[in-house]
Amino acid sequence: MDRQLAQKALVRYLIGLGIVMLAVFLPAGTLLYRGGWRLILNLFLPMLLIGWLLLRRDPSLLQKRLESKEKQSVQQVVVVLSAAMFLVGFLVAGLDFRFGWFQLPRFISRIAAVIFLLGYLMYGEVLRENSFLSRSVRVQKGQKVIDTGLYRFMRHPMYTATILMFTMMPLMLGSLIALPVFLIYPALIVRRISNEEHVLTEELPGYSEYKKKVKYKLFPRIW
Repeated sequence: MDRQLAQKALVRYLIGLGIVMLAVFLPAGTLLYRGGWRLILNLFLPMLLIGWLLLRRDPSLLQKRLESKEKQSVQQVVVVLSAAMFLVGFLVAGLDFRFGWFQLPRFISRIAAVIFLLGYLMYGEVLRENSFLSRSVRVQKGQKVIDTGLYRFMRHPMYTATILMFTMMPLMLGSLIALPVFLIYPALIVRRISNEEHVLTEELPGYSEYKKKVKYKLFPRIW
């Protein structure tokens, strides 16, 4: 086991956990926020499991997932806007809980958690299929087109999975008024895909042919 990589991943994990907990519970004004704990557990427990599996079975992919620096200016803007969206969304959800503006019934939060976990399973399957899945938009040495598994039906199944996950976050938190904030995410992904496909078409051999073979980007029969 690569101890240095494990330490790096653990530090990133703990920092992420701390930031999300502050962003959720601080505006809520209490730790007695059931929706907040539902989000934390459903987000970070599977993340810990996936990180451990990658460390054991595909450490090079884990290393790529930890490298988040974007070279494309378009992608840099998308990353900044995504971070701002999460912070604002968590702030709104926490304030909604504190002041009781528009709290959703508990069963909706539970359904959202199930959909979130299904998205997480899809995310894990994409990681299993594609060992070139870097967080930044770039073509790696030796990279090839992946056209198996979920990639037979859509060109960007990882983004499909994250859309399912992230749009469920405000519902898990029990906040309807935070939902419009998180609905910004699909629009950001559409912009990211536009730039990413340009890069892949220009630099990855066989991607033009793959686009002709698999017509849908995110959702089969839709787009």
